[in-house]
Amino acid sequence: MLDFSNDYVLENDVVRLTPLRLEHVEELYKLSNDPNIWTYLIEKGKDKNELFTYISEAVSNRKNKKEYPFVIYDKIKSAYAGTTRFYDYSEVLKVIKLGHTWYGKDFRGTHVNKNCKYLLLAFAFEELQVERVGFGVHKENKISIAAMKSIGCKQEGILRNFIPSLDGKGRTDIMLLSIIKSEWKTIVKSELLQKLKTTL
Repeated sequence: MLDFSNDYVLENDVVRLTPLRLEHVEELYKLSNDPNIWTYLIEKGKDKNELFTYISEAVSNRKNKKEYPFVIYDKIKSAYAGTTRFYDYSEVLKVIKLGHTWYGKDFRGTHVNKNCKYLLLAFAFEELQVERVGFGVHKENKISIAAMKSIGCKQEGILRNFIPSLDGKGRTDIMLLSIIKSEWKTIVKSELLQKLKTTL
């Protein structure tokens, strides 16, 4: 069971994930004022006011048991790298979603993402005992789609006209992906662990 009042710490020798707090605004602003981060995200955080609102809403959603946001710290570079969160958790259905993930430009395409995903997936499947971890991504976000598939996600389908298009003149689709517990146990976990050995 996901206890929203518990301050979970997920870490290995490479990264540490701790609960996101308002005090992280200053450190994360060093990363977030990069427009490329926000291209495919509905929320925005390029300036400090936007980032404060972004983090405030995430913290509030944790209090309301809607989301559990983390801040990501890169132990190799001794610096904060970005944020991620769990959401849409159902103890009854044993499902959870993982997303709202972004990294500063110096951390994208590095050891950080796969290590974070390993810790989060291990926590979801082995501690929370969920049966399914879901992901959603803008259909044009090819880099994120490739990253999700590289950790073992399987494409499931499309949510048509789900969000406003990038130019604001229409609607666009969201791609759905997931990993299920049997895949985690039989292949995803071992393959991801192997990849972690080659990312540093």
